[in-house]
Amino acid sequence: MFWSSARDDCHSDNHDNMASNSQPSLHTVKSRWNVSVSNLIKDLEQLKVSSKKLIEAFPIDEVNGNFARSVKNCIFSKSIPTPLRGPLRLAAASKDVIEGILDLDVALTHTNDFLHFASGDKLLSGSVPLAHRYGGHQFGYWAGQLGDGRAHSLGQYTNRKGEVWELQLKGSGKTPYSRSGDGRAVIRSSVREFLCSEAMHFLGIPTSRAASLIVSDEPVIRDKFYNGNVKTEKGAVVLRLAKSWFRIGSLEILSQSGEIDLLRKLLNFVIDEHFSSINSDDPDKYLVFYSTVVNETANLIAQWMSVGFAHGVCNTDNFSLLSITIDYGPFGFMEAYDPAFVPNTSDDEGRYSVGAQANVGLFNLEKLLNALSPVLSKHQQNQAQSILKGYANINQMRVHQHFKAKLGLLGEEEDDGYLIAFLLKMMEDTQSDFTMTFRQLSEVSAQQLHNRKFPQMWALEDLSSHKLFSDWLSMFLLRLSRQLNDSDLQRQHRMKNVNPRYVLRNWMAESAISKVEMKDFSEMELLHRILSHPYVTQETAEEVGYAARPPLWAKRLKVSCSS
Repeated sequence: MFWSSARDDCHSDNHDNMASNSQPSLHTVKSRWNVSVSNLIKDLEQLKVSSKKLIEAFPIDEVNGNFARSVKNCIFSKSIPTPLRGPLRLAAASKDVIEGILDLDVALTHTNDFLHFASGDKLLSGSVPLAHRYGGHQFGYWAGQLGDGRAHSLGQYTNRKGEVWELQLKGSGKTPYSRSGDGRAVIRSSVREFLCSEAMHFLGIPTSRAASLIVSDEPVIRDKFYNGNVKTEKGAVVLRLAKSWFRIGSLEILSQSGEIDLLRKLLNFVIDEHFSSINSDDPDKYLVFYSTVVNETANLIAQWMSVGFAHGVCNTDNFSLLSITIDYGPFGFMEAYDPAFVPNTSDDEGRYSVGAQANVGLFNLEKLLNALSPVLSKHQQNQAQSILKGYANINQMRVHQHFKAKLGLLGEEEDDGYLIAFLLKMMEDTQSDFTMTFRQLSEVSAQQLHNRKFPQMWALEDLSSHKLFSDWLSMFLLRLSRQLNDSDLQRQHRMKNVNPRYVLRNWMAESAISKVEMKDFSEMELLHRILSHPYVTQETAEEVGYAARPPLWAKRLKVSCSS
C-alpha cells in the first residue's frame, strides 16, 4: 500500500496565502524534510533485530560461503544476501506490518535506506543472516536436503507488544541450499506472495506476513512452465515475517540423518519458544506437541477450505510447525466450485487439488510422526498413532463448523451436513462461483430467496439454474425459520462477516503483475487496499469488477512452481 511520503507531509499547501509571512521558505521546507528523514533513518538503524538466540541455541554450519553443498550437524548456515542490482523501486509496503509489527513509521519505506535494507544490500546492527537447513517430502517422495535456497533470515525482532517476529528476505541470493538455483525470485511470484500473505491475514487465516516488495531491473532467467521456453524476467525481494519459519521438514532432515541429539534440541527450542502451554519438564511433551500440531493443522486446512484456497504445493517442507500458511507459490482461490481444482500446472496428477488438501495434511502429519519416532517411546508412538487417527474427524468437524457459519446456521440440526453437501453438489454441477455464491447468499434477503428474485446476483442466478435448486432453497429457508430470535438482518450480518466479497483471484494478481513489470504499481496498491477489507463492499472494487463474473481470459491462466 502507498501513502504520502514525509516530503509531502512536510510541504505546505496553503495556496491562499502565498505571500504571507507564515509561508515557510524553500530552505525551511528542505530543513524539515531533512530532519524528518534523518529521524526515520535513525528509527530504522535502531530497530533491534538479533540473530543471537538462534545462533546460541544451535550449532552453526562450520563451512562458510554461499556455494551449494551437503550440510550436516547444524540447523543454520551463515549466508550473506546478494543485493539486488538497481535501480531499486518500492512496489508495495504494508502499513499494518511496518507500523503494527515493526513499530516503524511507514514513511520510512520511501527512503533509500529502507530500499537497501529490504533488498539485502544493508544489514542492521545485530543481524547475522542465516539460511535454514531442512528437508522434505515433495509430491509424496523424500527429496533429501532442501533448505532456504533463496531466503535469508535477518534475525528476530521483539516489538512493543512483546511479540517476537523473525524477519526474512526472499529472493535475496544464493545460499548453501540453492542447489542449481540462482537464489532469486521474480516479480510475478513476489507480487503474488506479498498480496496473498496479506490477504490471508485479513481473511482471518493464520499466515506469514509481508512487509515490503522491492523490484529491480536485474535480469533473472526462468523456464516458467518447464517446457524449454526460457525467458528473461526481473528480480524482486519480499521482506516477510513469521513467528517462526520452522517446518515439518526442519525435523525430518535431522531424523533422516540420524542427528537425534540435534532433533531433541530443535524440538525443545520450538516448544519452549512457541508452545507456552506445554510444560518443558513433562515427559510426554513431544507427544503433547504432536497432538497440538495435528489439531491445528486440521483447523488450518479447514480454514483454507472455507475460502476456497488451494496452497498448490503442500510438501512437508512447506508445512509450518506453528500451523500457519507459509511459502506462497502456485496457490489459487477457486472460482467455479470444483473439488478437483488444481492451481499448479506442475501438479499433473492433482495431488494437491483443493479437495485433496485434508488428505495431504494427514500424509504430512504421518511424516512428522516418523520424524519424531526416535525421541518417542514405543508407548508414546502408539499414543501418537491414536492421535493421528483422530485427525480426519477434527478436520471434518471444523469444515462443518465453517460451512454452517457460511450459511448463517445457528445451533446444530441432524440434516445440516446434508444441507451443506446438497448446496456444494449443486454448485459443482452448475460451476457456480465459490466466493460469490456464498457472498450473495449473505446479501440476499429471505423474502428475495422465497420469491427467487436475485437482481444483479450473477452467482445465484447460475446456481438457480439447477433442477433441484427449489428443493434446496425450501430446506434452507425452513432451517432458517427455526432459528428463534434471529432476524434476517442478523443472519445477513453474520454471513457477511465470514463470506468475503473479494479474494485474490489469479486474474487479479496477473493484471497487477503485468503492470508492476512495467513499473506501474497502481493496481498493486489498489488490490492491497481492497484485500485488506475483504468482507466490506467497496465502491472502487466494484467499479473495476473485483466482484463481477471473472473475465473469459482468466480461464487460460496457468501458474507453476517456477518463480
